[in-house]
Amino acid sequence: MSSEPNTDLEELLAVLDLTGVDDDVFVGSHPSKTPLRTFGGQLMAQSFVAASRTVAEHLPPGALSVHFINGGDPARDIEFRVHRLRDERRFANRRVDAMQGDTLIATSMVSYLSGGSGLEHSVEAPAVAEPETLPRLRELLSGYEEVVPGFVKAPHPIEWRYTNDPAWVMRDKGGQLGHNRVWVKADGVIPEDQLLHTAMMVYSSDTTVLDSIITTHGLSWGFDRIFAASANHTVWFHRPVRFDDWVLYATSSPVATDSRGLGTGHFFDRSGQLLATVTQEGVLKYFPSSKR
Repeated sequence: MSSEPNTDLEELLAVLDLTGVDDDVFVGSHPSKTPLRTFGGQLMAQSFVAASRTVAEHLPPGALSVHFINGGDPARDIEFRVHRLRDERRFANRRVDAMQGDTLIATSMVSYLSGGSGLEHSVEAPAVAEPETLPRLRELLSGYEEVVPGFVKAPHPIEWRYTNDPAWVMRDKGGQLGHNRVWVKADGVIPEDQLLHTAMMVYSSDTTVLDSIITTHGLSWGFDRIFAASANHTVWFHRPVRFDDWVLYATSSPVATDSRGLGTGHFFDRSGQLLATVTQEGVLKYFPSSKR
């Protein structure tokens, strides 16, 4: 009997279980289903795990900021080199360089802070339908297998429930929308480890954050000739997350210019508490068709 992971979620958990090979040096692999370049969400989550393995457990993460330098080769493992920049009783800072051989793929800055009680306020969660009432992702992909084959064939460790039509359905209907709101959670059981719950939220933060750039213009992956690549990505952590329960990821795009687009997002739990804030800048090229 094979001991290899047999589900996309199990594979993701295995990918996040980095191997320590030296002091503050870890190695991570790729899942069996992978795009032509290393998925940014995977790279960010692995970098976050590597940094957090070197920090005292009582220090919660404050922010993760990643700059993508070169595309990763999914056929090769990634080495994560952690640099300890600061260690105090309530503060810690780490830099993580993700390497393949001598090539720097990405560099991350991760901060940790135990700040204690203080002033509190946040934006309100948007009013949306409950996730149990919404169609599963496979239902939304049905009939669009040849339009967005990359989405169909991609690993699906995260369960998605869109509260609005996803880009490909919206484009088919001739609509457009300046925001996207989708419920997400692990598609199965995950260990009682806060680091893994947070890492999986980091992974999912790269899944729909750029969609609002193209849906604002009534475009969609698959239907339209669009090239997109993440340039940088930041997550600010506000509260602990339970990623075995539904979390709402609400995203929008404040600006697109000079073939770059900015996506912003918020993660809310089911009670409406703000868990994390996300920004991502992507390089985005659109090649209009004369038939459109």
